[in-house]
Formats: sequence, C-alpha cells, structure tokens
Amino acid sequence: MAAIQPRVVSLVVISDMICPWCYVGHRELTLAIEAVADLPITIKVEHRPYRLQPSLKDDQCIVKREWYLERFGKEKSSNIEQLVTARAKQLGLNINYEGTITQTTRAHRLSLKAWKLGGQATQEPFINAIHKAYFEDCKNIGDFEVLGELAEASGVMSKAEAVKFLESDECLEEVEEMSAEARRKGVTGVPFTIVDGRWAVIGGQTSEVYIEIFKKLAQTEKGTPLNGVPAASTCLA
Repeated sequence: MAAIQPRVVSLVVISDMICPWCYVGHRELTLAIEAVADLPITIKVEHRPYRLQPSLKDDQCIVKREWYLERFGKEKSSNIEQLVTARAKQLGLNINYEGTITQTTRAHRLSLKAWKLGGQATQEPFINAIHKAYFEDCKNIGDFEVLGELAEASGVMSKAEAVKFLESDECLEEVEEMSAEARRKGVTGVPFTIVDGRWAVIGGQTSEVYIEIFKKLAQTEKGTPLNGVPAASTCLA
C-alpha cells in the first residue's frame, strides 16, 4: 500500500520589509512551523509584496523616527515603538529605530526573483536576511549594493548578478501588480496571511495562533472552514 502523503498547507504572506509587525509576525510563523514538524502536514510559504510607501521614489530615504513622528505624532509613535520593541525582544529580535525608511520595490523584486529561482527554499533565507539588515543593522534596503550583498549572503545569486538584475526592469511590473491586487482585494494592513487560498490571518499573530490553525488543518479535509481568528497588530498603508 502506498504511503499516505502529508496534506499540503499553502500560506501566502503579504507583507512589506519596512513593517515591524511583519518582522515579528514572520518570526512567530517560523516558530509555529518548527513546533508542528511532527504533524502530518507540509507547510509551504510564499511571500508576496505590499508597499506601504508606494509614493516614495526609489532612491528617496526618510529618517525612520521623523517618519513615525510625522505619521503618528509623538505620543502614539512612542507607544508603538515600546509595544513593538517589547514583543520583538520576547522573540529574540532587536529592532532598532535608527536609520532610514525607503521604497521597497527593489527589495520585493529580489524576493520575487528568489521565489522564481528556488521557491520557499530560496526566498525564505532572503526574507530573513533583509529583515535583519533593515530592522537590526539599520541598512538602506533600497540600495543596490546592500541588496546585492544580501542576495549573495542568502544564496539567491551573486552580488554582481543581483545588481545587474536590479538595474533592469525584471519583476518590476509583477511586483507593482501584486501590490495593487492586494489593495484591490481589501488588504489595508500587513502582515496579511492567506491560508490555502481561503482564509485570512491578519496581523502579527502569536505562534500559538498559527499552531492551533495547523493542528486543526492536520485533522480536517482540505476545504473545511476554519473558525475566525481575531485580527492582531498590523502596519497600515
């Protein structure tokens, strides 16, 4: 008798690299996937683009703290920083609010290229690398040199190949369309995770929330409705 194949659970994570809740949410999701390794499911994760600052020019940079102050005001900005920082530290993440915010189209193009080249196995290391570079090392993730180094370090392609790719228009139209499509479908904040093309998990949920979802999916037929999951914190467009 042929062995029963594990059920495949497909996750599409719509996010932006400059959103701290996306960094937190990604770590929570990673921990959840590791925790359910023994369940009879195979979890496939694809990251798709969402641009929180689509109006910024590719080479334009804004000081992070100034941007938060302008957008949220002093009190709310301080509260957000404290909340996110505390949650991140619980996960072993050290978010730094120095540095600049930049347009993320180039980073999303490289992420999409990584997916095309090797799927989850190639895209996931790049996502990890760019999150750390932006949130902890305060690097400009709109810079060709920085992105090239991250692409090489995470095994996507060589630095020279990445810079050449970024100098072209490859994947540009797709990134713009994917981001626009998400907005057309009602995505106004990220992270926004779609489970099996049917259910939405909104915000930087805890690993426990994902673990419960995976346990339920392991026990049900594909297509069985899930109970709703309360929304968690997001970065709003």
